[in-house]
Amino acid sequence: MSKDRRDKINYYLDLAEVVAQRGTCLRRNYGAVIVKNDEVISSGYVGAPRGRKNCSDMGVCIREKLMIPRGERYELCRSVHAEANAIISAPRHEMIGAALFLAGKDANTGEYIENANCCSMCKRLVINAGISTVYVRDDKDNYRRIDVQDWIDNDESVEGVSGY
Repeated sequence: MSKDRRDKINYYLDLAEVVAQRGTCLRRNYGAVIVKNDEVISSGYVGAPRGRKNCSDMGVCIREKLMIPRGERYELCRSVHAEANAIISAPRHEMIGAALFLAGKDANTGEYIENANCCSMCKRLVINAGISTVYVRDDKDNYRRIDVQDWIDNDESVEGVSGY
């Protein structure tokens, strides 16, 4: 009996989902994997900066406590986002033209984040890193492909749009 082979994009999104399991956020857990030429360059998950207490250790998420909508007021968040952690861990020359694979789940329900996307801060990091494509998981088998050039051409910060 032969099993169908997993397509490559979902394979990398599966890796991102496994990486997300290390997340320490009480609200959302994302995992990110950067891939270039079919080689994993780096990975990252949501967690407090090295040496600081994680929200999971403290038992509180300040953004949740203040009922701040997703995509807003990230300066209050203790965590470094998955995309940022993956970018920090990779040399820029390896990220130019690479793809970022992003998978996120609700920390309480384990459900996939509906309409997940990079926040405005992470979009800027992705752009400056030279990453060309972002794949975002919608469910176990479905995803969206985002051309990073669209984020450059359609700059939501000019329009004053917040959230996602």
